Amino acid sequence: MKNGLTVLASLVCVAALAALAGWTFYAGARIGGGWGALSPVLLYVIGGLVMVGALTGGLMWLAFFSSRRGYDEPYDVNRPPRRKP
Repeated sequence: MKNGLTVLASLVCVAALAALAGWTFYAGARIGGGWGALSPVLLYVIGGLVMVGALTGGLMWLAFFSSRRGYDEPYDVNRPPRRKP
């Protein structure tokens, strides 16, 4: 019974978010010049989205890279440091 209630609550939340997104797009088309007024800055909006996506991907890659190389491991005071040959 508890699982069914959780699933139902999740579906209601997703439906509410979908309804809010639909209303936002509908209202955005009616405000000012609608979506046509966005055309002068559309190139900048797309460029900004691409740059944010690239920055996000790059930072995630750096996080996984440092984790795989062991840079994120805690310092162990009982283990002597490695000496370079």
